[in-house]
Amino acid sequence: MNTLQFKTNIKCTGCISKASPVLDEKLGEGQWEVDLMTLKKTLTVTNPNVSEADVIEIVKESGFTAEPLS
Repeated sequence: MNTLQFKTNIKCTGCISKASPVLDEKLGEGQWEVDLMTLKKTLTVTNPNVSEADVIEIVKESGFTAEPLS
């Protein structure tokens, strides 16, 4: 399985509520999650059909930013 992780500015449950419709549609419901307990607010995507560039663009469409964790 292809797991990608990103630092994001999705920082609270309200942000998740705002981003969810776009992320669910483009990444797949249940194929992503944001760990709000970490300082970097880590977005983890488990959809094998998307690239890092795809995820960054999709998150941008939802009104937020994402950058790959190394």
